[in-house]
Amino acid sequence: MAQALPKPALRPFLPADVPILAAIFAASIEELTGDDYNEAQQEAWMAAAEDEEFGRQLASDLTLIATLDGSPVGFASLRGNDHIRMLYVHPAVSGQGVATMLVDALEKLAGGRGAKSLTVDASDTAQGFFAKRGYAAQQRNSVTVNDEWLANTTMKKTLGAPQ
Repeated sequence: MAQALPKPALRPFLPADVPILAAIFAASIEELTGDDYNEAQQEAWMAAAEDEEFGRQLASDLTLIATLDGSPVGFASLRGNDHIRMLYVHPAVSGQGVATMLVDALEKLAGGRGAKSLTVDASDTAQGFFAKRGYAAQQRNSVTVNDEWLANTTMKKTLGAPQ
């Protein structure tokens, strides 16, 4: 008999989540971004999770955790009312709607906080995901992370607009 897959749920960030979110962050970068970033860039990017600032950023933003059977499998954070700072999903659940659920929630929260639009600095890997959701590219960026240059694209979506 076929068994239904568990449905993801959302909950707020707790300080005790930092180690598992750091592991999701690293796994996501290592396994999902290889077509867009070289190994040195990935290693520099992943090292950000080893810094104490990683946990402080999660705590200072509005961070949501996606769970399956109570275990975290992804997270997303909203900085202020109108900027998605982080969106990471464990590779084992990539393509199963976890990122969509997280961004849907952040868009609703941003709208509820009065934001008229939402921006994100999307990695080259995530750019297509955000474009499908109605985000439009605004500008290309190059940022230095641990002595490596990484490119991303600032994208913007007007909230309340049809997708």
